[in-house]
Amino acid sequence: MAQDDSRRYYVILVFLGILLGLYTIRLFNLQVLSSSYKDKAVKNAIREVTIHPARGFIYDRNDSLLVYNDAAYDLMIIPKDIRAFDTAELCRVLDMEPQEVRAKLEKAAAYSKSVASLFKQQISKEDYGYLQEKMSEFPGFFVQNRTLRSYPQPIAAHILGYVSEVDERDVENDSYYAMGDYIGKSGIEKAYEPVLRGVKGKEKKLVDVHNRVVGDFAEGTENIQAIPGTSIWSTLDMQLQRLGEELMAGKRGSIVAIEPKTGEILCLVSSPNYDPNLLVGTARPKNYGKLIADPQKPLFNRALQAAYPPGSTFKLANGLIALQEQIITNSSIYSCSGGGYRIGSHVVHCHNCGGLNIYSAIQRSCNTFFCRAYYNILSNRVKYKNIDEAYTAWLEYMESMGFLKVFNTDLPYELQGRIPSAEYFDKKYNNSWNGNTVVSMGIGQGEAAVTPLQMANMLAVIANEGYYIRPHIVRAIGKRDSLNTQFNEKIYSKIEPRHFRTVLQGMKQVVTGGTGRGAQIPGIEVAGKTGTAQNPHGRDHSVFALIAPANDPQIVVFCLVENGGFGATVACPIASLMAEFYINRKIERTDLEKRMKELNIK
Repeated sequence: MAQDDSRRYYVILVFLGILLGLYTIRLFNLQVLSSSYKDKAVKNAIREVTIHPARGFIYDRNDSLLVYNDAAYDLMIIPKDIRAFDTAELCRVLDMEPQEVRAKLEKAAAYSKSVASLFKQQISKEDYGYLQEKMSEFPGFFVQNRTLRSYPQPIAAHILGYVSEVDERDVENDSYYAMGDYIGKSGIEKAYEPVLRGVKGKEKKLVDVHNRVVGDFAEGTENIQAIPGTSIWSTLDMQLQRLGEELMAGKRGSIVAIEPKTGEILCLVSSPNYDPNLLVGTARPKNYGKLIADPQKPLFNRALQAAYPPGSTFKLANGLIALQEQIITNSSIYSCSGGGYRIGSHVVHCHNCGGLNIYSAIQRSCNTFFCRAYYNILSNRVKYKNIDEAYTAWLEYMESMGFLKVFNTDLPYELQGRIPSAEYFDKKYNNSWNGNTVVSMGIGQGEAAVTPLQMANMLAVIANEGYYIRPHIVRAIGKRDSLNTQFNEKIYSKIEPRHFRTVLQGMKQVVTGGTGRGAQIPGIEVAGKTGTAQNPHGRDHSVFALIAPANDPQIVVFCLVENGGFGATVACPIASLMAEFYINRKIERTDLEKRMKELNIK
C-alpha cells in the first residue's frame, strides 16, 4: 500500500507541476509577450489621429501654378472624453457663440460618443498658435493638421472648382470618407478627386492627463504614413484665361477657346465669375451664401450650362449639311430680294443681298440663302419619304458635329443643350408641319439652343476638316510630360472634308470683306462668323466664332456676350484679341483691348 500511495503522490505532484507550468507560461505570455492588457491599461491615454494628405497641386499647360496648399488646422472632438471646461473661454478662443458651441457638442454626441468628429474646421496658422496654448483646458478636444486650397491668381474659379466638407451622401457612397473630411465639389477638384486627394494615414499618440501629446504609442510602429495627392497639369493657358476674364468684366456671357488638333481647352470663361479664394476656409459658408444670393449668378457656369440660340454662327453647320446632302454645290446661287425670306405673310428679314453662292452667303450672313437651304434639306422627298425622316437625318448630322450630347470628359455638370426631336414637332403641330414651320432653326433661332462649349467644338470640327477630339481640361497627371491619353480619340462627322474647306473659305471672306472685319489681326489670317442671337428677354446677344490661323488652325474661339447686340460690335473684337494674344503672346491693338475691358453691358 505504501508503494501505491507513493506512486499516487508522485503522479499528483507531476500533474500539479504541469498545471503550474502551463499557468506560468500563460501568465508570461499575457503580461510580457502580449500587449492586449497593456493596451487596455493605456487605452484612455491613446488618441488615434487621422493624417490627411496634402492635395495635389494644379498647374496650367505652361507650368504656372494655379492651385496649391496652405497650412490649416481642424479642431476635433471625442464626446466621451469631454470633461468640464470653461465654455466662455472656448467661445473667446474660437470666436464662436455659446449656442453654436452647444449645437456642435450635441451634433458630435449624436454622431458618435467615441469617434472623433469635426468641431471647427480650417483654423488659421495664427489662431492655431494661440489655441495650442489653451488645449490643456479643453479635455476631449484635439487638433488635426489640414491644408487649405490657395489660389495665387484669382481666376478660373468655374473650371478649377472648390473643395468642401463631405455630406452624408458622400460618406455613404465612398467608404474612404468620414464626416469632417473634405472632397472636391466641382470643376477639376471634383472630376479628379481620387487623384488629387491622396491616401489618409493614421497615428496613435500618447496623451497625458493635461490633454497634451507626449509621444507616439508603441514608438510609432503602428502609425501609417499618409500618401500625398498627385499633381495635375491642366490644359488651361493661365495668361489667356486671365485676359478672357478681364475682357468679359462688366458683361455676362462666356468665352471658350480650344486647341482643335487636341481638344484641349485653352480657356473657359464664364462671366460674371468670382475669386476662388472666397470659397476657402472659415469664410466659405458666408461667402457661398452671398454668391448664391447674387442676382448676377456668378456661380452659374454659362460656358457649360447655359443654352443659347446660336444665331448666325449656326449657319456654318447648316451650310455643311446642305453641301453634304447635295442640296447646294459650291456654285449654287440663291437670290435674296424683297426684304428677306417670305413664308406667306411672314418675312424672315434680310438685306436684299442679291444672288449669292455659299461663300458670299457666309460672308454676308444672308438669312434668305440659309432659310432656303434649310427648307430644301427638310423637303428632300427624293431621299426621305417624309419630314420626320428628313429632320431626323438633319439631327444625325448635328450630333456628328458634337451637338445633342454631352462630351462626358472631365467637365462636371455639362449640359447637352436643346434641339427638339421630330416627335416633339409632331406633337406640337399635330403631325402637320414642314420645313417652313421650323425654318428659323436654319439661321440659329427658334427652338435651337446650344452651349458655348458645343459651338467651340463645332469650330474645331471645321478647323480639323471633319473630326473633333472631345473637349477636356486636364493635360497631364503626375508629371508634366505624362500626357492624359483618355481623351484622344478622333470622332468623325458625317460630312466630307472638302465641304469644310468650302465653309472655311467663306469664313475667311467674313473677316476680309464681310461682317467680321473687326476680327482682323495683323500678320495672321483669320476665319470667322458673326452672329446676333435673338433674345426675347431684352437686347440681342452678340456672338462670334473664330478660327486662327486659318491656314493652320492653332486656336478656335467662341464668344457670346449677353445683350451685346450685333456680333461684330462686342464678341468679334473680344474673340480676335484672345486669338492675337494666344498666337503672338502679346497684343498690339492696345486701344481696342482697353476699350473692350472698360465696356460695361447691363
